[in-house]
Amino acid sequence: MFIKRLQMLNYRNYNALDIELCPNVNVFMGDNAQGKTNILEAIYYCAFAKSHRTSKDKELINWNGEHAFISVDVGRERLDKRIDISILKDGKKSIRINKIKIKKIGELFGNFNVVMFSPEDLRIIKDSPGVRRKFIDMELCQLNPKYYYNLVQYNKVLNERNILLRNRNTSSEMLEIYDMQLVEFGYNIIRDRIKYIESLNKYAEKIHSDITSGKEKINFKYISTIKDLENIKENFYTLLEKNRSKDCDRGITSIGPHRDDFFVYINDIDTKSYGSQGQQRTAVLTMKFSSLEIIKELTGEFPVLLLDDVLSELDFNRKKYILSTIGQIQTVITCTGIEDLYEYLDEKAKVFKVKNGEIVNS
Repeated sequence: MFIKRLQMLNYRNYNALDIELCPNVNVFMGDNAQGKTNILEAIYYCAFAKSHRTSKDKELINWNGEHAFISVDVGRERLDKRIDISILKDGKKSIRINKIKIKKIGELFGNFNVVMFSPEDLRIIKDSPGVRRKFIDMELCQLNPKYYYNLVQYNKVLNERNILLRNRNTSSEMLEIYDMQLVEFGYNIIRDRIKYIESLNKYAEKIHSDITSGKEKINFKYISTIKDLENIKENFYTLLEKNRSKDCDRGITSIGPHRDDFFVYINDIDTKSYGSQGQQRTAVLTMKFSSLEIIKELTGEFPVLLLDDVLSELDFNRKKYILSTIGQIQTVITCTGIEDLYEYLDEKAKVFKVKNGEIVNS
């Protein structure tokens, strides 16, 4: 899978852009605040219909425009895809795949897969469980449309249950109905998350060992509010029933995948609490490159890899691992200089110079 062509109109600081990418390494070089990351963000948006930097779509529209437009032509082994997205100032968006308008966001997932690695990804290790849940949910949504459906339905039922809990005249019959729905959708979510963690462990062992020259061993563990994961449905329902009184007092649902987390261990030590920043950064790198392998295993094709100004923050071994591993993968890199990349670029690579929202040469 690779991007053949990228077009943008009134997106961030770009008035217009129309470029062709090569199937190998594409480097966007320039000073800070020139628009390099905006290119990666636009590519990411075509995969998920959302930005990795903001939840407000109107921020993506150039000050001089009434709407923004992004388009990618994607080469695939079986059927090429063209994804066109228009973003309006009122927050609405229109998405077309091969010129056919889709009705639901879920129809977009899986047509174009990407894995992004940026400096902000250190938050996956360091921040709250919500950040880690978002990571695993985004990965699973692009791999499994059913997962997205279950996640949307679960959150809808969860919201309605919480509204009911905050009502002083809570109906036990209605809670019973919501609990049964939560269990059904929640079971599917937890099951798929556990499988994904197992896949992470499958690929991460070798990847992390290669990066650290065999000095470290990494392990991921799913942590659920439902302690007994051998019988998820039965135990989930039992805990919801047991915690109803507490949930009514607090007005929130205390049990379920919306409260779950996963831990990252390096040499059996919790990386979030005790790992160095270098270990945390390596753990994220391992997760991202494991994701590449998982997508390849399930779809038959590598996704597009997006590296947003991360090479300057990595030591020699980590940088060497990335650049020596991406031979089969279309990679889009942003950086301020390409001195460290020279020996890894061949005649097939493309280098674009970015200045003030324009490609000044390539």
